[in-house]
Amino acid sequence: MIDGGEAIRKLALNVARYTGLAPLARPFVGGIGAILMLHRVTATPEKPDSVNRHLNIAPSFLDAVIADMRADGYAFVSMDEAVERIKAGGKGGRFATITADDAYRDNMTEALPVLEKHGAPLTIYVAPGLIDGTAHLWWDVVEDIVNACDRLTLTTPNGPTVIDCATPVRKHQAIARLHAYFTTEVGEEDLRSVLRDLAASNGVDADAPRLRTLMNWDEIRTVAAHPLVTMGAHTVNHSNLKRLSEADARREIGAVNDMLRTELGEEPRHFAYPYGYASAVGCREVGFARDAGYASAVTTRHGVLRAEHAGFLHALPRISVNGRYQSLHHIRTMLSGVTTPLANAGKMLVTI
Repeated sequence: MIDGGEAIRKLALNVARYTGLAPLARPFVGGIGAILMLHRVTATPEKPDSVNRHLNIAPSFLDAVIADMRADGYAFVSMDEAVERIKAGGKGGRFATITADDAYRDNMTEALPVLEKHGAPLTIYVAPGLIDGTAHLWWDVVEDIVNACDRLTLTTPNGPTVIDCATPVRKHQAIARLHAYFTTEVGEEDLRSVLRDLAASNGVDADAPRLRTLMNWDEIRTVAAHPLVTMGAHTVNHSNLKRLSEADARREIGAVNDMLRTELGEEPRHFAYPYGYASAVGCREVGFARDAGYASAVTTRHGVLRAEHAGFLHALPRISVNGRYQSLHHIRTMLSGVTTPLANAGKMLVTI
């Protein structure tokens, strides 16, 4: 996804690092542990210059992060144990649990061998619609559409809008425009059909990104049987729940339980809100996840865990380990807790 705040965040990370603020602040703001968030883990990304390249890290970096955290005293635990440790106020020392969203194939082929080396558990959040084709990795499809043409036409309430995609700069602008189009102008329930029509009209296969990069059900069943792996729910169709009616949002959160039980033989205990930022999850959605019976639910809000999160198990923050910050210094700074209030308007306890 496009993110204009990257330079500001890196500046804040470097200031915290070079001033020595992070290690000084850690005893006061470091919390009891952290939930790490991954998406893709591969040494050979298909599109290394993609606008979505930040979703990927190299397996060697994951290896280095785990080793560095272990050396610093972190215990790597399952999501079930993480919940129990939160409830216990962090007794037993600092801990971390690793999560991965969307069920990318490289989670099995490239991340899992690293996790096996360290004995580090992993929770993979699955949206069945992405596997079955009732939903798409629309951010990748958007990039494929823009790269396939010199201009495209969008249908908007004000009539057709022609977008120039002829140059690299124009393509970047076009991708940003389409991101806004699909996240604010197209209804969540219409996203799939509008995306497929736009892709087809520009000679692009909307199914190609998910088929190329996500696990199929046989692969998911294989990885689910691994002793280090827990499978979690990520709604049915990777939907922005805040853009849905109450009935539709509850269905997305609840029906995924039955679908994963049918495919995997077990109901998921843990949930991740798709997108997970302020415009995708709020108090209403947290209540829906709690009502659905999940033991925990994670957002994408940046933050370390605190003992007080025992009262907010369905609004847990994570530390994103992504391609923007492939530096151990950056990870150490984020784990120190000093960036938690910087990213959340001064709040130390990050929920929603």
